[in-house]
Amino acid sequence: MAISKMLLFNINGQMNSLDATIFACGKTGVSQPDDTLSFFSDTSDFNTLKEENPFTNSLSKMETAISRAGGEIKEIEVEISPDTDKDALFKYVDDFSERITDLTNQRIAAAMRVDELKKECEQFEHFFGLGIDLDDILACTMIKVRFGRLPRESFEKLKMYDANSYVLFFPGGKDESYYWGVYFAPLDFANEIDRVFSGLYFERLRIPSAVGTPEEIVANLGKKREEAEREYEMLDRQVNKTRLEEKVKYLKVYSQLRQLSYYFSARRFAAKYNDKFILTGWIPARDEKKFRLALNSVDAIEYSIESAGSDTHHTPPIELRNPSLLKPFEFFVDMYGLPRYNEIDPTIFMAFTYTILFGIMFADLGQGICLAIIGWLMWKLKKMAIGKILIPCGISASVFGTVFGSVFGFEHILDPLYKAVLGLDEKPIEVMKPSMTSSILLASAGIGLVLIIAAMLLNIYSCIKRHDYENGLFGSNGIAGLVFYSSLVFGLIGQLSGAFLMTRLYVIPLIILPLVLVYLREPLGRLAAGEEKWQPESWGEYLLQNFFELFEMLLSYLSNTMSFLRVGAFVLVHSGMMMAVFTLAGLTSGIWYAVIIIVGNIIVMAMEALLVAIQVMRLEFYEMFSRYYKGDGRPYTPLNSMSKEKVFSERN
Repeated sequence: MAISKMLLFNINGQMNSLDATIFACGKTGVSQPDDTLSFFSDTSDFNTLKEENPFTNSLSKMETAISRAGGEIKEIEVEISPDTDKDALFKYVDDFSERITDLTNQRIAAAMRVDELKKECEQFEHFFGLGIDLDDILACTMIKVRFGRLPRESFEKLKMYDANSYVLFFPGGKDESYYWGVYFAPLDFANEIDRVFSGLYFERLRIPSAVGTPEEIVANLGKKREEAEREYEMLDRQVNKTRLEEKVKYLKVYSQLRQLSYYFSARRFAAKYNDKFILTGWIPARDEKKFRLALNSVDAIEYSIESAGSDTHHTPPIELRNPSLLKPFEFFVDMYGLPRYNEIDPTIFMAFTYTILFGIMFADLGQGICLAIIGWLMWKLKKMAIGKILIPCGISASVFGTVFGSVFGFEHILDPLYKAVLGLDEKPIEVMKPSMTSSILLASAGIGLVLIIAAMLLNIYSCIKRHDYENGLFGSNGIAGLVFYSSLVFGLIGQLSGAFLMTRLYVIPLIILPLVLVYLREPLGRLAAGEEKWQPESWGEYLLQNFFELFEMLLSYLSNTMSFLRVGAFVLVHSGMMMAVFTLAGLTSGIWYAVIIIVGNIIVMAMEALLVAIQVMRLEFYEMFSRYYKGDGRPYTPLNSMSKEKVFSERN
């Protein structure tokens, strides 16, 4: 339930040992290389390894060939080493790619030929019934022949041109919108006849030259099309056969190339000094022995491993280690941002508070059980991380639903249980009673008060742990802020209740003095850290700027505390929505009553699950997380031979 302790490693050796070193680091699966040059103040004698990846082109070729063959591009587990015969891999890629490209190009050509013949058939089919030999017609030199289609409306208008003996249209086929056919025009009148038919919206179709009647031509083309289809099927079988025969081999080669490319990309983290290299990075402390054993097998290198705290200028990557019960809540931590190495892991605090707050706001025994079951199914069937979070949230909702006495919106169904166990005539908390509303809202504010103070305590611990005295002692979420906030709240409660009065002896040391310390936190923090230059450059500018920051801080205390009223508001909303469902159901009877109750529960459960999840997450992020960690840590993504797409890298 903490952040893994990290160690810093430094490896140096001859350049010809760099690949073997990277392979050894990768095979352990625990090392995360870092930008080596950033660890040196003077880098004038060092060079980075800016090299073109020799595997990129072959990988691209292989992926293209596999895709064209209809195969699945995936990695399999293979063994590689710095001595892997790369030329043999490149040769196989070239040969395989050439074979697949040749076969698929032929297949594409055959498919195009099939499509062309199909289109030609469709063109000639439109002219069935003309009873003319197309070859003879197209050979005429004294007349122009125009094949095409004429809209049905225009075909009817041809009667208007009966006086013109040259305006003749011979229809063949027809459909719902057009007549397909041909018209002829003597050479001397061709332009005039074309204008007439153009005005009738005639669409000309240029058909390929052919011999015979349309029926004979289509029959001929059909035979050619069958031959082209057989050729396409034969080529398709050859492509599939090649893919199946080569599948094991090409996946192996592809996986080897991927891993070689992956390891080669890690070379950029190293720095070159003459004929030597230096490589720096991080490993979890628990894996030190495993890492040492791997490096001991590499010749011509030296290495050192030291505590991550030995380098104060670099932040180690973050690996959260939590038990399986809490691990799903790392999803929210990742969403907000990982903590720094010297901060605390918020997962356990979030898991506890998120589950409790969700349960209070969603409180319903029946709906909570349904939500837990849905979460379990989401995880089991779809492996959705959110599903594992819904399971404890549903259980928590069931527990608080029992406390509030709500089961699928039935508010008094558990009264016999309360009578048998507690001796009560009805449930102890009647949410919809007007007198209970203020109590629920005050209890929500009380929950907010406790959680905000808890977040402040976590911040104080975290700050002291990393020697941040300014924020730990004098910050708005440090000791001074905690004393001010808690004293002000409890003082107001005491004043309003008459338990005690906020006297001068109470206000000055517990409210005014902490507020002054927060106001002067920067110079006081520098003094506490022993810095010589503790004074601000301009006291006037500092005092004016911090006045507005102090005012903003006071507003944030108020708004953060009031934000928790939404916890009680959702308790009331749940009861109100279910009351509306029962009111609608009460207008009916019989089967419709049951239908409305069931559908209403489903709608309310879906809406509330979404809204409550978002609202609780908002409370976690803005009212608690922001108080005790910044979320700018970088993830631990080790160099690993099977990391594939998760390249450790670009995030460093």
